[in-house]
Amino acid sequence: MSIDKSFHDYFSALDRSAGEDRCYLCRRTPADVKSFFGFHEDGVPIDADKYGIEHVDIGKLDVMSYRGERPVCAACQLNMDALFLMDEGPILLRLLRQIKEERDMLWPTTDDETDSK
Repeated sequence: MSIDKSFHDYFSALDRSAGEDRCYLCRRTPADVKSFFGFHEDGVPIDADKYGIEHVDIGKLDVMSYRGERPVCAACQLNMDALFLMDEGPILLRLLRQIKEERDMLWPTTDDETDSK
């Protein structure tokens, strides 16, 4: 992809997400995502000497997708892939509905906490 196209995708995504370069789902920044996968922001492995890692460099590999409705990080995309591979899509949709419409049901009540003691 040309740098011009990447540039426009990135800034269009920032416009859609109110100027925040964060994952829409987990709120990680690109640097946080690289750290999650074990790399410094520049793409060099964290603790490479400690673990004997040689010649591994993610370089300019994208860890955020900017072409969708909102930016989504590689970690969340992997989590979604796993859920859909396990045919958990319908459960995920039901959970999203519960979060939206039945939020109080998801959390323990004061009675639940005292009953468990």
